[in-house]
Amino acid sequence: MPEEKLRLEDLLGSLKQNEDTELINKVAIIGAGIMGQGIAQTIAAAGYDVIIVERDERYLNFAQEKLKESMEHEIARWAMTKSEMRAILSRLVWTVRLEEARECDVIIEAMAENYELKKMIFIELDQMVKHETILVSNTSTLSLSKIAELTKRADKIVGMHFLSPVPKVPLVELIRGLRTSDKTMEVMKNFAKKIGKTAIEVYEYPGFVTTRAIVPLLNECMYILLEGVATAGDIDKAMKLGFNFGMGPLEMADSMGLDEVLMWMETLWTTLGEPRYRPCPILRKLVREQKLGKKSGEGFFKYAADGKKIS
Repeated sequence: MPEEKLRLEDLLGSLKQNEDTELINKVAIIGAGIMGQGIAQTIAAAGYDVIIVERDERYLNFAQEKLKESMEHEIARWAMTKSEMRAILSRLVWTVRLEEARECDVIIEAMAENYELKKMIFIELDQMVKHETILVSNTSTLSLSKIAELTKRADKIVGMHFLSPVPKVPLVELIRGLRTSDKTMEVMKNFAKKIGKTAIEVYEYPGFVTTRAIVPLLNECMYILLEGVATAGDIDKAMKLGFNFGMGPLEMADSMGLDEVLMWMETLWTTLGEPRYRPCPILRKLVREQKLGKKSGEGFFKYAADGKKIS
């Protein structure tokens, strides 16, 4: 009898999960930068139709080319097939018209870490989309509750902080704002599972878990470099061999985008006032020089067009 009850509970749980994921048929991504491209690829690979919105045709065309190049590189590494790439691209619709996202069930904002910019986007989306639509921010440091206050659907505002490279990292932080409903959290947790991610539930706090933990490490490695203790290559080698890191901290920062890392540090430094978040001068210098890491071809290291480190 207890076994039958357990099986029944499992069956009901499975039906509930299917019911929740069936609520989501079409997804929109606002912002076609590296994160937006990765999120779109991941969601399309799970079988969803995805609309990608960018601010103008030039950025949109550039993003299309970069995503295609990225997947072609994966094909060359035997990590993806041509048919998989064709299937993913067939599910993507690229546009500069935000209103094309009107009928989507979930809309994920993946713009730069700028509160004023996100604020404008959420206000416009809230007025335009269906009442049932869940609005998601990929923010890594900003307040979901503050963003939610600008809308009439605070219960349907949630954070999903994906980590780069999105198609490869199996984790997503699911951030609950002050008024995010249990139903919204459940739907998005099941959605995360459907797209191949393990979601950890995080209560709102600047930096959440991953950003708050990784930023001091990156910053300290930058100070070690600035003080001449070791070269960038040897700092990364020490952390990879000494602590089993898959990628050294400085190359990791390059992969994230040094401008993004600087924005995270500045936000945490301003919000929390902790010295460990005060950006290292060498980071500011690289960003001023537009040496932003892999996306610009140079940061702490130099990179080939396919993102492979060359020096």
